Amino acid sequence: MRLNYVEHGQGTPVVLLHGMFGSLTNLGGLARALSDSYRVISCDLRNQGDSFHSDVMDLQSMSEDLVTLLDYLDIEATSVVGHSLGGKVGMQFALNYSDRCLNLVVADISPVAYAPKHDLILEALVDLSKDIIYDRAAADKLLARHIHDRDMRSFLLKNISKSNNGTYQIKINLKVIEKNYYTNLVAAPKGDPFESSTLFLKGEKSAYIQEKHKSQIGALFPNYKLKILDECGHWLHVQKPQLFNTLIEQFLDGAEL
Repeated sequence: MRLNYVEHGQGTPVVLLHGMFGSLTNLGGLARALSDSYRVISCDLRNQGDSFHSDVMDLQSMSEDLVTLLDYLDIEATSVVGHSLGGKVGMQFALNYSDRCLNLVVADISPVAYAPKHDLILEALVDLSKDIIYDRAAADKLLARHIHDRDMRSFLLKNISKSNNGTYQIKINLKVIEKNYYTNLVAAPKGDPFESSTLFLKGEKSAYIQEKHKSQIGALFPNYKLKILDECGHWLHVQKPQLFNTLIEQFLDGAEL
């Protein structure tokens, strides 16, 4: 299995998919919350975390990776929870393989094409990749040239690891991500409507899910519900972790939201 993954718990399977520049640890709090009642599979998307690197990176190929993982684990169908890019991959999976998706949770992303939003992050990571780095403090200092938000830098620093020669290297396939970001990764998921239950979670202060997106959401996911988390931006699972986890647990349990 070329996707890096970890499992927790037993029961109905739930796959957790992280966002851009992330890894399976990003939704670790949710994984722990769900593991009492569900078989939780957290995985790194291709070209990120500790998963395999490939020159191909688009929503279709990443949704196919999920099918490969399910086959490897002998799972016929699963619930899927995805944040940001992981939400797009989850949507593409549900649209293409509806028979293998029990239900879907999409955290703060819509099934639409977006204008690029991560130019500064890409620039910072590209610059970081050009330097020889011997400790994380030096890496943080280099990132700070471009990114002033300390929390964002801490998040991005999870993408570096110590190599055998003692220097820190970027783990993600930055070249391929940069190449595909402006086309494949900001594209909209496409396919036949997914008729099963779908929960969209929106951060009140985030612009990733907008009123104008609702028609497209309804066209592709006719059985959807939208819940708004007050005082939240794009990082719902960080800013309101308890509410985020509770809403997803209730949805997966079949409770009325």
